Amino acid sequence: MRFQSSFSVAALAGLAVANPLSSRAVLDDCLKAANVPSSAKNSNDWNADVKPFNQRLPYTPVAIIAATTVDHVQAAVSCAAKAGVKVNPKSGGHSYASFGLGGENGHLVIELDRMSKVTLDSTTNIATIQAGARLGHVFTELYKQGKRAFSHGTCAGVGVAGHSLHGGFGFSSHTHGLAVDWIVGATVVLANGTIVEVSKTVNPDLFWALRGAGSSFGVVVTFRFNTFAAPSQVTAFQVNLPWNSASSIASGWQGLQDWTATSQPAEMNMRVFGSPSQTQLQGLYYGSSSQLRTAIQPLLSKIGASLSNAQQYDWTGAFVYYTYGSAGAVDVSHPYNTVETFYSKSLVTKALPAKTLQAVGDYWVSKARSVNRDWYIIIDFYGGANSAVTSVPSDDSSYAYRGDYRYLFEFYDRVNSGSYPSNGFGFLDGWVKSFTDNLDKSQWGMYINYADPTMNRTEAISNYWRQSLPRLQQIKTAVDPTELFYYPQSIPAGNK
Repeated sequence: MRFQSSFSVAALAGLAVANPLSSRAVLDDCLKAANVPSSAKNSNDWNADVKPFNQRLPYTPVAIIAATTVDHVQAAVSCAAKAGVKVNPKSGGHSYASFGLGGENGHLVIELDRMSKVTLDSTTNIATIQAGARLGHVFTELYKQGKRAFSHGTCAGVGVAGHSLHGGFGFSSHTHGLAVDWIVGATVVLANGTIVEVSKTVNPDLFWALRGAGSSFGVVVTFRFNTFAAPSQVTAFQVNLPWNSASSIASGWQGLQDWTATSQPAEMNMRVFGSPSQTQLQGLYYGSSSQLRTAIQPLLSKIGASLSNAQQYDWTGAFVYYTYGSAGAVDVSHPYNTVETFYSKSLVTKALPAKTLQAVGDYWVSKARSVNRDWYIIIDFYGGANSAVTSVPSDDSSYAYRGDYRYLFEFYDRVNSGSYPSNGFGFLDGWVKSFTDNLDKSQWGMYINYADPTMNRTEAISNYWRQSLPRLQQIKTAVDPTELFYYPQSIPAGNK
């Protein structure tokens, strides 16, 4: 471990620990001594930084650090440790459970979105990306600097750190894997105030832990990503699915499941998107529209559907087509003001037996279609034939769901005004239960990037990390035994 600092961490530690002032005063004095910039309470910056993406879950930090250098992050971590205040890095702020704000009141938030530089090495095609960059900015810079890309989602405002450290799925993933699979190195501030480099050969245990559970282990300040050549043409497509009854959902899904198990081309990335008004198969195909039509026709014949739209784009046009937000807001940075009010859940499952498909179809028709809020279900075709996600060895990182996992689900229920209803939670809880009641626990898990804060810590960490959890706890104990980096569903130290 090594220091990279223009000030002395030891000097910060030398501030009087026994000072009778409150922990807030100790923290403030320490941050001031280290010249760490912060957002003043009730200022425009504070109001932007403290605003949660999920308006249902607002929290008030003890302070927000507006970091612009690694030194600021290092000093902030050291000061928080001295004051006994828990720390949370915040990259894009899109945590569905507001974990970037601590998931509870009284944490120190290290706001990283002022640190957003993207630099592509034209010789190695490795991109050095500061942790506060948002995906739209990363997309824009990689393409501008060398027509390169990496796996990302469809929301331009999501931060690269949370997205990639916990998995990172999108319309590149069946072809190119998860964002976490493209991380080749990182610079990390640890709980003891030191700065370390990690890779497969340098601090490999920590590198393994960060890639899947990163927010529990330190503050990643810089990533190094491998990249792939952006395709010259891709085709966005939609298929309207005739899923009008429980039986048509079960049979149609079975057809999709059978085809994707053996025949889905590597170039085809797709999902089912279901809402109160429609159920569609949506996707991006890496190739021309004519190539798509040839590749998808066997599936359409199998499920009794037809292609409703197929539009060919270059790489930038395809990103804009599916991105969350307007075309003019792809390259977004600070301040970022997109918010919603919602409840969300997730699942990752293996192939679904007929009884599960029928139970899910029954719930979809009898319950979901009677809910008049703005809900949706996304079923990402995650594994199966030629999947770059599930072909990665299961022990390559702490991300838990490789091998024969087939689907990644997001269940999302939002209101367009006012508060989320207190009696609304049972809707999504029941939908997830229609899956899990008909599956063995070895057949499913959950995805931390779609965090559900209603789970207690023990349940959450088991569902998110499954077989990776024991090793993650050992590494947590080694690098953060006091759990300085804590939120209500973080990896615990020891046997907690």
